[in-house]
Amino acid sequence: MRKAVNHLKKADPVLRAIIEQVGPCRMEFSEPEFCSLAEAIVYQQLNGKAAVTIFNRFAALAGDPLAPEGILKLSDEQLRGVGLSKQKSAYLKDLSAKTSTGLLDFAKLPELSDEEVVKHLTQVKGIGEWTAHMFLMFSLRRPDVLPTGDYGVQVAIKKHYRKRKLPKPDVMEKIAKSWVPYRSIACWYMWRSLDIKTL
Repeated sequence: MRKAVNHLKKADPVLRAIIEQVGPCRMEFSEPEFCSLAEAIVYQQLNGKAAVTIFNRFAALAGDPLAPEGILKLSDEQLRGVGLSKQKSAYLKDLSAKTSTGLLDFAKLPELSDEEVVKHLTQVKGIGEWTAHMFLMFSLRRPDVLPTGDYGVQVAIKKHYRKRKLPKPDVMEKIAKSWVPYRSIACWYMWRSLDIKTL
């Protein structure tokens, strides 16, 4: 991590100022397994507190640790009862079905390239590129992911690089070129920079 931070400080003066304000990088990781992906689906488009409450209720019902079999035996009514929308329930069932038939293979993911992981995960209904990018960064711990669809990263780039509007993916790619091979860590700093009022 020190090597990554030193590289980013040298490569980008804007990022250097952010790193000096934010301090050490403290990325938190989860395991690259079924449970992390199910959690990511529950968390989509929800704020932190509501997501935690719904996820905890859901996990209590489906069984801990979360497994495809536990989810597949729940009825739509039960899933609705813990606060999951019809759409999210369908996504969780699709994820569980594809995992239990072996179509989605978590053991295989560490060997795949970033692009292959995205392709493998997005075959599940409700898992788009953004969720796949978060999984790459925080579960598979890939150091060089740039989630161009992430609103927080877009806002931070707009603010710190003085763009008039939210940057499109090609603009983000251009700015992030100097961050390679540590774009994941740079993005973590982008998110954290939004929590700091003085910047």
